[in-house]
Amino acid sequence: MSETQIAPAYYATTARGLRRDVWALLHPPYTAWHLSYVLIGAGLAPQINLLRLGATLIAFFLAVGISAHALDELRGRPLRTEIPAGVLWIAAVIGLAGAVALGLAGVSVLGAGLIPFIAAGVLFVFAYNLELLGGRLHGDQWFAISWGAFPVLTAYFAQTGRVSVGAGLAAAAAFATAYGQRALSTPARRLRRKTRSVTGTLTLRDGTETALDERVLLEPLELALRSFAWGTVLLGIGLVAAKLL
Repeated sequence: MSETQIAPAYYATTARGLRRDVWALLHPPYTAWHLSYVLIGAGLAPQINLLRLGATLIAFFLAVGISAHALDELRGRPLRTEIPAGVLWIAAVIGLAGAVALGLAGVSVLGAGLIPFIAAGVLFVFAYNLELLGGRLHGDQWFAISWGAFPVLTAYFAQTGRVSVGAGLAAAAAFATAYGQRALSTPARRLRRKTRSVTGTLTLRDGTETALDERVLLEPLELALRSFAWGTVLLGIGLVAAKLL
């Protein structure tokens, strides 16, 4: 196939401009997916405090949706944005500082037990996205812990001031789905961001042939990613709604 450039993500475009760059940087489907783990954790609590839930959602949006994604873009410009490096650093620092500030405000309500969650969040953002410690915290397992299991446990603790077996099992489920996300998104990113061209033919036993290219290979991967993203979001909303409505 011809070496035509495709967008670096299915929710981005090949166009240029600040609006496109900001939209791509926020990773809307994936950010919503990981915020849904906050909803799931809160939805497991016997009662939901909306103020605490709102603060937890905002904190994770600042830490993951803004800070972590800004730091990720600083490493090689995988989304091909033209946002200046200084602006990305400012967004990363302000986003994480805002998340930490919300966490510290929560300490006055929940006690010192919240401090390890705050410290872990800071560690995950910097160590994972900047590949510190020689990249030891940048693997698929650490992604699943950081952006899957961790939001569930944090949100549950923010509601109840404790952890539970049920929350731990839900966190394990979030780990599994986040790990599966990486199994799908890693080859999808490789195709979109690193592949020059794809050539080949898929031949079935009956002789039917399908020409292979990037889009043929991407379709099942990204269909699954879209489905899991919005399915997890609806699950989180459903758990919260079941307690409130």
